[in-house]
Amino acid sequence: MKYTTRKKAVLLLADGTIFYGKAIGKEGTAFGEVCFNTGMTGYQEIFTDPSYFGQLMVTTNPHIGNYGVNETEMESDSIKIAGLICKNFSYNYSRVDASGSLVDFLDSNNLFAISDVDTRALVSYIRENGAMNAVISTVVDNIEGLKKQLAEIPQMEGLELASKVSTKQPYFFGDENATYKIATLDIGVKKNILRNFAKRDVYIKVFPYNSTFEELSSWNPDGYFLSNGPGDPEPLVEAQALAKTIIDKNLPLFGICLGHQVIALANGVSTYKMHNGHRGINHPVKNLVTGKGEITSQNHGFAVNREEAEAHSDLEVTHLHLNDDTVAGIAMKSKNCFSVQYHPEASPGPHDSSYLFDQFIQNLK
Repeated sequence: MKYTTRKKAVLLLADGTIFYGKAIGKEGTAFGEVCFNTGMTGYQEIFTDPSYFGQLMVTTNPHIGNYGVNETEMESDSIKIAGLICKNFSYNYSRVDASGSLVDFLDSNNLFAISDVDTRALVSYIRENGAMNAVISTVVDNIEGLKKQLAEIPQMEGLELASKVSTKQPYFFGDENATYKIATLDIGVKKNILRNFAKRDVYIKVFPYNSTFEELSSWNPDGYFLSNGPGDPEPLVEAQALAKTIIDKNLPLFGICLGHQVIALANGVSTYKMHNGHRGINHPVKNLVTGKGEITSQNHGFAVNREEAEAHSDLEVTHLHLNDDTVAGIAMKSKNCFSVQYHPEASPGPHDSSYLFDQFIQNLK
């Protein structure tokens, strides 16, 4: 084992609650909003998902690291979570096509992580009291100092984070001889979304978060896509203005997760911060158009106001989350525009939601 002596570590929540554990690798301190993901697999995809930027991730699966990592399972170019909190961490791994251990992967990405935390008690606490800012640290003998530093960390509500994860320069993805062209606004896009478009005969140009309609339309695309991403959708005024222009011109538009919330805001429908959000790969959604159920992957801490969406004259609520009846999908009645709150590219169903990509291709036609 690489780490024979492990430092004591602490998790301090914003309300003063403390949990104890041990550092997985090196010593350190990390701040962020604490949240939990209930997925039994897919920890590498979770850690590299840009939508989790700025968050301390609690994994509810008791074993993390047991199958190592594989470079083909990255959702971005690096780890995006702010820190990791788990129960049992496996330094040894077993998988035929693993390219390395999780501990080396965390180290190479300079991610501070702790284990041996009572994650069942922690998740129960977050469920009851809501997601909040927290700090994990090996500075266990200076709780007051950590409290002062934690008090200065901004709240997730009102926080614009898309600029932290978006590409700095436009880039291309897929086959340039493909039948269709889609302009993608990168407000935290996952690689697997781009792969899903590419395998449907689509060539993609990915644009930075603050790109204008003129910049996207100058490429002469067949349609437009607003990606997933982290943070509060409300401060993304440029993305909302872009969505509004695309909608006004009645051009094909599709949004996932943060992109879905941006489309709602562009239609004058508000969003709000949820008590603890949806993060996992077994969330039940009902398609109100077909009456069919879908098992979905979800990752969001904000949601679209259902009352306002249902009262909107040009919006139809197309999907509902069956656990809490929150809005999981909307479509415009008079425009070529639809969006979903969940992740069809993650395919836990495994094919329950893949029709959404096909639906968008049909809209391009």
